[in-house]
Amino acid sequence: MNLLKGTFVACLCAATLIGCDSKKKEAPVSSQAAEEIINTDHVLDLSVTKVKTALASLKESDSFPRNITPGQKDWNLVGVRDWCSGFWPGVLWYAYEHSKDPQIKAGAERFTAPLKEIAYTPADNHDIGFMVYCSYGNGYRLTGNEEYKKIMLAAADTLATLYNPKVGTILSWPEQVHKLGYNTIIDNMMNLELLFWAAKNGGDKKLYDIAVSHANKSMQNLVRPDYSIYHVSLYDEETGEFKKGITHQGYADESMWARGQGWGIYGFAMSYRETNKPEYLETAVKLADHFLERLPEDGIPYWDFDDPNIPNAPKDASAASLAACGLLELSDQLKDQELKDKYINAAITLMDRLESDMYFSADTNQALLLHSIGHFPNGSEIDVPIIYADYYFMEALLRLKKGKYNLAQH
Repeated sequence: MNLLKGTFVACLCAATLIGCDSKKKEAPVSSQAAEEIINTDHVLDLSVTKVKTALASLKESDSFPRNITPGQKDWNLVGVRDWCSGFWPGVLWYAYEHSKDPQIKAGAERFTAPLKEIAYTPADNHDIGFMVYCSYGNGYRLTGNEEYKKIMLAAADTLATLYNPKVGTILSWPEQVHKLGYNTIIDNMMNLELLFWAAKNGGDKKLYDIAVSHANKSMQNLVRPDYSIYHVSLYDEETGEFKKGITHQGYADESMWARGQGWGIYGFAMSYRETNKPEYLETAVKLADHFLERLPEDGIPYWDFDDPNIPNAPKDASAASLAACGLLELSDQLKDQELKDKYINAAITLMDRLESDMYFSADTNQALLLHSIGHFPNGSEIDVPIIYADYYFMEALLRLKKGKYNLAQH
């Protein structure tokens, strides 16, 4: 199966992407031309059909798909307060956006509603952005429901309670303070979008300042000199002093964890979109280039680029779909057409790999994508479908279809 027109993508020969002759120049592709190159409608149609089938099997609106056990077909479910709870309603909203199917819309509304409690209860982690912005954010963008807006504003205020002005960042894992100390993780860059949105949609303007402070500190302490990413930065909670960087979910503290690199590309590109601060754009570009330079020949990242078991280490489809979205976000922010084309081409190539028989689930199970990695060092979610891989796969398809796609425009 080759749902996208992989023959075109395979000949792009971007030297930084798939190891082609560095003297050959990749074929430029504008975002407007992407739909002509990739049959996104066909892939989205297939994805919507699968999503709708899964939706029909889910009876409890406060139980959300997260992963699928090897050998099984159906999603394993988690509760409202799981950090992944917002991705399933987000997938439904994306499916509705493409299909305009009222049954899918009703399902999106049904699975979004239980997440309201996240906005009005004390924050116990930084993932409020993932939980609320992916669900209520997409719902508000597509429906204009004012109740959704109120909930998002309340959620932004709740997220902001984790901000420590002495450190200048949002505390990511309160439950890990006893073990790690004050911690901030690269994933948290994605949750800043909720704060940026709230600050310009009726929320406290200080939310913008919190987001900028957090991005600045993350840029300073999570981005290494070679533009790979630490997963976690640790601080003295009282003095704000940076202590060290570690890579909690990667192979080693100094290794390059693939999903973390994706969070960084997307997070800093989004932060530039919201602030016009050139240092964020420069950081996103260098993070993206380092990611592309280190991709293996088949174009899909290993879970960690420094796993000594490569080439026998597992791949991570979630890192690939996330990176594709980040690369498209980055291309949207650039003025230089050659650079824009470079990142669009790279995203198309990642998506072409993901829609192949190797990664697209087809009839294997309820998920869209196979072969993702959750927490490898902990032995958790190894080489299984994971819901956030599907979420970013759908987002990337819609971005390619529309040319430019982000919540901030609405």
